[in-house]
Amino acid sequence: MATDTLKKPTGASGASAVRRLLLDNGALTALIGLVIVMAALSGDFMTTDNLLNIGVQAAVTAILAFGVTFVIVSAGIDLSVGSVAALSATVLAWMATSEGVPVWIAVLLAIATGIACGLVNGVLIAYGKLPPFIATLAMLSVGRGLSLVISQGSPIAFPDSISHLGDTLGGWLPVPVLVMVVMGLITAVILGRTYIGRSMYAIGGNEEAARLSGLRVKKQKLAIYALSGLFAAAAGIVLASRLSSAQPQAAQGYELDAIAAVVIGGASLAGGTGKASGTLIGALILAVLRNGLNLLSVSAFWQQVVIGVVIALAVLLDTVRRKAGATPVAAGASGGGKGKQAATYVIAAVVAAAIVGAMSFLHTGSSSSTTQKVGLSLSTLNNPFFVQIKKGAQEEAKKLGVDLTVTDAQNDASQQANQLQNFTSSGLGSIIVNPVDSDAAGPAVRSANKADIPVVGVDRGVNKADTAALVASDNVAGGKQGAQALAEKLGGKGKIVILQGLAGTSASRERGAGFAEGLKDYPGIKVVARQPADFDRTKGLDVMTNLLQAHPDIQGVFAENDEMALGAVKALGSKAGKSVSVIGFDGTPDGLKAVKDGTMYASVAQQPSELGRIAVENALKAAEGDKVEKTVMVPVKVVTAKNVAEFTG
Repeated sequence: MATDTLKKPTGASGASAVRRLLLDNGALTALIGLVIVMAALSGDFMTTDNLLNIGVQAAVTAILAFGVTFVIVSAGIDLSVGSVAALSATVLAWMATSEGVPVWIAVLLAIATGIACGLVNGVLIAYGKLPPFIATLAMLSVGRGLSLVISQGSPIAFPDSISHLGDTLGGWLPVPVLVMVVMGLITAVILGRTYIGRSMYAIGGNEEAARLSGLRVKKQKLAIYALSGLFAAAAGIVLASRLSSAQPQAAQGYELDAIAAVVIGGASLAGGTGKASGTLIGALILAVLRNGLNLLSVSAFWQQVVIGVVIALAVLLDTVRRKAGATPVAAGASGGGKGKQAATYVIAAVVAAAIVGAMSFLHTGSSSSTTQKVGLSLSTLNNPFFVQIKKGAQEEAKKLGVDLTVTDAQNDASQQANQLQNFTSSGLGSIIVNPVDSDAAGPAVRSANKADIPVVGVDRGVNKADTAALVASDNVAGGKQGAQALAEKLGGKGKIVILQGLAGTSASRERGAGFAEGLKDYPGIKVVARQPADFDRTKGLDVMTNLLQAHPDIQGVFAENDEMALGAVKALGSKAGKSVSVIGFDGTPDGLKAVKDGTMYASVAQQPSELGRIAVENALKAAEGDKVEKTVMVPVKVVTAKNVAEFTG
């Protein structure tokens, strides 16, 4: 009997060991398998430069994820890290430039900002009894809002001394990778060698048992969320350094990537398990996926599908692991704090109602029944082009005595739809819309049509709805001019890549169609790759970096806006303006400066202030029942170093 008893556990233990090996090292196995697959599918994947690029692109997500690891190990969640990263970088850039604070002090203030945000999260969770999801979701909104307030919606140039964090050492070793490794080592030491690290595992395993054993759980949570904020600040500084500017909308959605990296790396959402090495592997898996899919020219839509499937599989693996007994189930929380929690909710509701009421009273008091009211919904104010549209619109509104309300959709089509519905229900005289997505804006504009409120489109059209007028640059003609300028610069032959804008927008479609039409006259120009970068500088940088691995011998780049062109310039480095000619679109201040400096060859310049001015003028006419032209085209022109000084925008 004793022999039988011993034999069974031996066999079971062998099978269990294999299963445990697969479960506990699934992320590493997946990473290795993914690298093998990508290397087999793309000959450019396993180059030294490309592998370093993967490290750079994983750096920000990994640093954020290291901070989130502390939280998830302790059975919490932090949704605010992306916003905190953007806020910290914005504080650094603003203090060092606009306020003239010494750079080292600005860096300390940026780090302090991240820690402060984390402490607020910790106080709300530990002492306010708010669920971590709600507390950090609130901080996500607050952090992003403060970033926009400080920067006024525009990117802020980063100090040169800090921008070197985005450079390389010895011309080949990226500094962001070094920072990622250092932060990973710090995470490993904290988790494995310190009292607070052991406390995280104890709280995540069973918070009540940890409290009864004498652990000061509330104070430990303060430290845990403060660490998450500190790591978020570091990630924000690294990201802004790569872009040479603090973008108030930077790191949007990165909190989801960070959480995914931690879970993919083997941490349990139930708490009690997780390690730094696993988190690093998770971040690398996401970076390898995006990099490899870019190299393979896979559609951005399918990239999202693939990454979503990977995240789902990782959570499924976490569930299997917990069912296998890898993670103990946490004890239920005590209900003693329910009264205080309810009181906190009531107080928060009263304060929120008071603020809303006060704001409504102020707006009501400042309104005038004789003033024509117009609403302007912009797709984003994180782009200098749209900031200039707002400026022109506000100047014209002031001149004409129009009460203009400006909203920022933050490149979120559903948020813009809500804004348009609010404008409609407010009974405005007319609405101006710069659609995030031409199709998605249709239903909300149709609601305005039913309410007999005239709608004017600016820069981009609205599909499947009636607009009184469309005020836009001739994007098709501009695309043709861009093609002609680039082809003539290259002598009529060469290899080029195209960075496309946000899918679904008329601006992207028309600029791309015009460029393609213009290239027909130059059969010697070969387009070797087209990839979307969503009108975003960060994505332009990453996509261009990836494309260079597959096409290092290109001579030209056409980007459908200046932000993507500036990202491409950053990726090209010393090649920009020398062996590779870059043409953007919009004529933004940053783009024109790059043209003047010679890093960009040209920008197909619009007149954004004029677009805003004419849009308000036509919106007022439509509201008063006057006849307006169905389409108003504002001329564009190619601006190069030869005529940039003459262009006023």
